[in-house]
Amino acid sequence: MHELSVCQSMLRQVEEIAQREQATSVERIVIQIGPLSGVVPELLQQAFTIARCGTRAEAAELVTQTQPVRVHCLQCGYDSDAQANRLLCAKCGDYRTRLISGDELLLASVELTKN
Repeated sequence: MHELSVCQSMLRQVEEIAQREQATSVERIVIQIGPLSGVVPELLQQAFTIARCGTRAEAAELVTQTQPVRVHCLQCGYDSDAQANRLLCAKCGDYRTRLISGDELLLASVELTKN
């Protein structure tokens, strides 16, 4: 389950942010996950429960926001949503597309508490 190592890495970033901002605890962490990121949101939630122990995020809520798969068509120039296993242009149906979004795993925001 590589989601645990993903959580541990994310929590290191969150700890650095909390330390820099002189926060006593982390209330909420929001991450954006694309279907092509290789990370399963449900497994990430489970791993987060384990990884947050002993950190400033011990009582934090983890919010996962799923991002759509979007492509840019190299044939007609149209940007459209696509399916993870079918990266075709929604306008002309061409297969020559470039991925715009859907493979990200981003730390979007962190809510901190200062005393």
